[in-house]
Amino acid sequence: MLLIVGLGNPGSQYARNRHNVGFMAADAIVRRHSFSGFSKKFRAEIAEGTLAGEKALVLKPMTFMNLSGDSVGEAMRFYKLNPADIIVIHDELDLAPGKLKLKTGGGNGGHNGLKSIDAHCGKDYKRLRIGIGHPGHKDRVNPHVLGDFAKSDQDWLQPLLDAIADHAELMAKGDDAGFLNKIALATGTSEAKPAKQARPEAATGGKPGPSGKSHIRQARTSTQPKTLPTSGPMADMLKKLFGNKD
Repeated sequence: MLLIVGLGNPGSQYARNRHNVGFMAADAIVRRHSFSGFSKKFRAEIAEGTLAGEKALVLKPMTFMNLSGDSVGEAMRFYKLNPADIIVIHDELDLAPGKLKLKTGGGNGGHNGLKSIDAHCGKDYKRLRIGIGHPGHKDRVNPHVLGDFAKSDQDWLQPLLDAIADHAELMAKGDDAGFLNKIALATGTSEAKPAKQARPEAATGGKPGPSGKSHIRQARTSTQPKTLPTSGPMADMLKKLFGNKD
């Protein structure tokens, strides 16, 4: 069984907060995969369904963020789950808005929800971090995370939540790279691979260029005449510059 935990704070006043993006992603997964409606259990709202052919639970702690581990720990013990069976979806200050990171274990980065879950469940669970950006100064962190997403954020937020829900089965199967790649393609955030640099042979007609010489120097060298003129205006000018060294 897989336990997917979305983090946030309960109550309509927090519903659109950046801190509640875990709740938003959990709701999107439940809608997309036709889970049961949410019921109350483990001091949480919990929905049941299947992902990748296996039973899955989506849980939203109603304990407020700082006590998220109380709820997750209860569910973990009741179903006799291991940390490896848990995926926690949460906001991440240290990622740019709309960027994702998916990994198992690691630090909590000062996130109080993760601190609480670490204390109750250990650290070896998977975390899907959703970037909300940093306001630039620690004094502005609380207003930032407890503030609503800006209107301009909707351009990336809803497509991202839809993509997470659409490809949640890959995450459930443990195909982290495939999941992140699908998200990047769906949201248009994939980075183009750098073009391969032309080999030296391509610029020199299939033959390696002189060792240690730049393309410009090679070009200069290749265009210089092999013999100097011995008569005519050019020869006269060279003799004036360098003298006659015959």
